[in-house]
Amino acid sequence: MLDLDSRLDFGLFKGFRWSREIVERFVVFMDRFYVGGWRRWLLVEPTSEALTLGLVGLVLMLALAIPAFNETSDEDWLKKSELAVVFLDRYGNEVGARGIKHNDSVPLEDFPDHLIKAVLATEDRRFYEHFGIDIAGTLRAVVTNARAGGVVQGGSSLSQQLAKNLFLSNERTIERKVKEAFLAMWLESRLTKNEILKLYLDRAYMGGGTYGVDAAAQYYFGKSARDVTLPEAAMLAGLFKAPTKFAPHINLPAARARANVVLDNLVEAGFMTEGQVFGARRNPAKTIDRRDESAPNYYLDFAFEEMRKLVDKLPKSISERAFVVRTALDPGLQQVAEKAIEDAIKQYGRDYHAKQAATAVADLDGGIRAIVGGVDYGESQFNRASDALRQPGSSFKPYVYAAALMSGLKTNSQVIDGPICVGNWCPKNYSGGFSGATTMVSALTRSLNTVAVWLTRKAGGGNDRAGRNKVVALAKAMGLTTPLTDTPSLPIGAGEVRVFEHTVAYATFPNGGKAVRPHAVLEVRTGMGETIWRFDRDGPQPREVMSPQVAADMNFMMNKVVEEGTARRAILNGIKAAGKTGTTNAYRDAWFVGFTGNFVCGVWFGNDDYSPLNRMTGGSMPAMVWHTIMEYAHQGIELRNIPGLPPNPAQIGPRIAENGSDVPRPAMLSSKGAQSLVRIERLLDEAARAAAVATTPKLGPQTEAPALVPGATAAAGPVLPAVRRD
Repeated sequence: MLDLDSRLDFGLFKGFRWSREIVERFVVFMDRFYVGGWRRWLLVEPTSEALTLGLVGLVLMLALAIPAFNETSDEDWLKKSELAVVFLDRYGNEVGARGIKHNDSVPLEDFPDHLIKAVLATEDRRFYEHFGIDIAGTLRAVVTNARAGGVVQGGSSLSQQLAKNLFLSNERTIERKVKEAFLAMWLESRLTKNEILKLYLDRAYMGGGTYGVDAAAQYYFGKSARDVTLPEAAMLAGLFKAPTKFAPHINLPAARARANVVLDNLVEAGFMTEGQVFGARRNPAKTIDRRDESAPNYYLDFAFEEMRKLVDKLPKSISERAFVVRTALDPGLQQVAEKAIEDAIKQYGRDYHAKQAATAVADLDGGIRAIVGGVDYGESQFNRASDALRQPGSSFKPYVYAAALMSGLKTNSQVIDGPICVGNWCPKNYSGGFSGATTMVSALTRSLNTVAVWLTRKAGGGNDRAGRNKVVALAKAMGLTTPLTDTPSLPIGAGEVRVFEHTVAYATFPNGGKAVRPHAVLEVRTGMGETIWRFDRDGPQPREVMSPQVAADMNFMMNKVVEEGTARRAILNGIKAAGKTGTTNAYRDAWFVGFTGNFVCGVWFGNDDYSPLNRMTGGSMPAMVWHTIMEYAHQGIELRNIPGLPPNPAQIGPRIAENGSDVPRPAMLSSKGAQSLVRIERLLDEAARAAAVATTPKLGPQTEAPALVPGATAAAGPVLPAVRRD
């Protein structure tokens, strides 16, 4: 031990001595570079500080750039965004298209010179001079906006705008602007200027459901972008800033005024003289009148987003980028839903201080039949049915009651309507009072807030947090994907949900406890007609999340809400219905979500700025609009019964009087006929595949890929619309 100790001491001594010698030598060496006096303060110190700050800046830039570059992690990012999708309704009729048109894409050199100049003069005059970020243009925009006291001039370069279109959303946040800047420089390093310009002209949204300059020229002027005149080019260039505001089919005077601004830009940028644009000022562009054309744009946007996600999951062997997609869309029901929303806002919006509404209608297998994301797609393309997060209020309570039933309670179990507190939070009922002991059925019918909190505690075995965790788990299993924050007020609807998810989650109850996934896409075919995906074959199957008995008990209680409770305005003549109303704090949101044995439908009213409504409850306008939509949906169809409720009085849905609906409901097939059509379509598909691999001298017409069979939907239930009568 003494020997070891001496060796350790000697080693430390030698180590410290060598370290001291090394430091001394380093100090002597560095003394050679010592600079004093004015040279130190004017040269060395500023350079040293600049290097330090530069290093910190580089580290900071790297930290900010990593999230932006994560958006480009997909090596196939350029190709995957180039989708061309033609959408069909459930009957096989074409209803619209989204994405880029590959087959007739116009090369950059074929675009007219005045169109290119109009775009550059308006969007980015220094496009060919900057590195992706126009610093001079950005500073100029900042000064101009500061003088005007608002945003009157954009500072984003054309490359930044393309980066946003390719990788980012339209949210106005600092994080998005930082990502946009880095991605713009990344694009500049990967693509040539002409490639960036071409992509920008092809990818930008131009209003009217069109993407790209060529599609917009076809839509507004009925001609290719190759043939547009100067006034038409000016109108197209004016659409990049605000396509919904300046779309000529919505506001032609505004579109022409914007085109005149573009002509001014051409002169200011030196691209043209005043004499060259004089004729375009005197003879503005004339557009095709499309005011009477109606397309289910909210639905098409929703289906296109679903299709983009679906394409990413297709096998790598599928290289197609153009598809024909059959959706669950019921065009008549979509039209009625849009009109019901529009009429309700026009008639009662001012009284209730309501400016927006949304609805979704779905089959019990999750197929979205109709979706309306707002009052006017022309004014706002934001889909409030699929993208907005709103508090559901009391319409969230069925998740709570179902969790309580799953924990052992019964519909006739005694519950307590009395004062209850979770920490410092003590909920009150809408009436302001308490009724003491009551039953679960009565509590849900009267929508008692205190009972919902009491049941949550009961479901958790006396632990509020455990009870809320069970409720959240059930809600997610039924189909809610939004984060539900664990707060004491969660049981009475303080979380946030999306309209279409909240609606389809209710389908679990009439489905006997089986949850389904909301979807718009039923079938995907290539441009050659080959079926590559079907929801019934490749989509997720229903999954049991509660027992059939619990679902039947919930149906029984929620039927009482419609027939005896807060949703009596939703009663359908001759059709059993169930559902739940919802009204949030300060009347910011009003809901009614309900179902029959055939469909589920949810309706929401509110304001985008979260301003309160004028005491609108879920049992008023939402229930009335729900009644209008569902009354039309059930005309002449084979009615299905709701588990746990008495059978419907009739087997076929009643017809509305001649003047009761502006949209006639087509005749419906029986469930047996619908199933026969589905079998026939599958046999035709199998025959087409067999014929494709057969070696025959000549392919006859019978070996071609069969046309889509109208009415034979992949996700068809017992009731399907009839074959369209062309």
